[in-house]
Amino acid sequence: MHRSPLHSVHASTGARFVDFGGWEMPVQYEGVLAEHQAVRGRVGVFDVSHLGRFSLMGAGTTALLRRLLCNDITRVAEGRAQYTMALNERGGVEDDIIVWRWSEDDAWVLPNGANYRKILDVFAGAAPDQVTVEPLVEKTALLAVQGPAAPDLLERVLGKRPGRFRLLRVDHDNIRVWAAGTGYTGEMGAELAVPVEAAAALWTELVEAGAIPCGLGARDTLRLEAGLPLWGQDLDPETTPLEAGLDWVVSWDHEFTGRDALLAQQRDGLSKQLVPFEMEGRQIARHGHSVRAGAARGEVSSGNFSPVLGHGIGFAYLAPPEAEADLEIEIRGAWLPARRAQLPFIGKD
Repeated sequence: MHRSPLHSVHASTGARFVDFGGWEMPVQYEGVLAEHQAVRGRVGVFDVSHLGRFSLMGAGTTALLRRLLCNDITRVAEGRAQYTMALNERGGVEDDIIVWRWSEDDAWVLPNGANYRKILDVFAGAAPDQVTVEPLVEKTALLAVQGPAAPDLLERVLGKRPGRFRLLRVDHDNIRVWAAGTGYTGEMGAELAVPVEAAAALWTELVEAGAIPCGLGARDTLRLEAGLPLWGQDLDPETTPLEAGLDWVVSWDHEFTGRDALLAQQRDGLSKQLVPFEMEGRQIARHGHSVRAGAARGEVSSGNFSPVLGHGIGFAYLAPPEAEADLEIEIRGAWLPARRAQLPFIGKD
C-alpha cells in the first residue's frame, strides 16, 4: 500500500487512517464534523497526495489534451486550470480530471488517484514524439488549503494567493511550490504541489499559521454539500457526463474520444439521469439504496448527512428519467420520502 510523504506527520498527530484507492490516508484527526465545520467556518488543510499528477511538455501538448479530453483546454488562458473528463468510445466517464495549463506546450494533468496509472498510460501511449510525459506522484506531495480564510492564510505563508482556477509558481524558502486556485469543498483556497522533501515543513507551516488538519472523511461531506460528484460512485465508465448533468464540461467544437456517442445520446435522449435529493428528517440515504419515482427506478450513488443543513442529502440515478413524480428512497426496508434539490446544496445565494 502506498503512503503519503506526510504519513509520519499524520501519525504523530493522531490521525486515523483508511485504505483509499491503495493509499493509506488520514480519514480524520479530531473528527469529521469538527473538521467539516473548520473548513466551512475558517480554514483547513488536507493531504491529497494520493491524487494523480503528471506533466506534459513540448509542442503538441495542447492538441493532445484536446484529443483525449471532452472539454477544450484552449477555452482557458495560459496560467489557468480547467475541469474536464476522459471518456471512452461509449461516452462513459473513465475519469474526471483537472488540467493545469501553464502554457501552450506545458501542462499538468491531475486524475483521480484510483485512475492515475490508467490515465497516465493513455496519455503516454497517445503522445507524439515531441511531447514528454513525466509522472509527478513520486516526486511531489499535494496539499489542499480550503475555507473562507484560506486566501489570507496562503498570502501570509507563500506571499501570494492564487485566484479561482488560476495558477502560480512560488519560490518559498528556496523551494518551488506550484499552486492552483482549485479544490473539492466548495470553498475558496488552493491546491499546492511541493517536492516531497519539503512537504512536512510546508504542512507544519500551514498548520502553525492556523489551518486545521482535515481528513478525507470531511472532504467527502464537504464535496457532497457543494454538489460535486465522486468518481466511482456518481461517475463511472457506464455513465456519461450528460446523464450526470454535467453537459457544461463538454465542448462540442472539437474532436475527442466519445464525442459521437454523446451526440447520439443528445439526439436520442437519456436512459438515466442524476437527481440531487434532500431527505426529510435525519434519515441518511447511502450508496446503493433503492430509489423510485413513478415508473422510474434507480439507486443512490452518494448520500450522507449535511452538517450545514442538518439533514441527509445525496445523488441518485433514475431510469428512465422521471421529472415529476414524488421521490422515495428505501432505507432499512421502509420507503421514505425525499425531495428533489437544486445544486449546490449549500451556497446558492
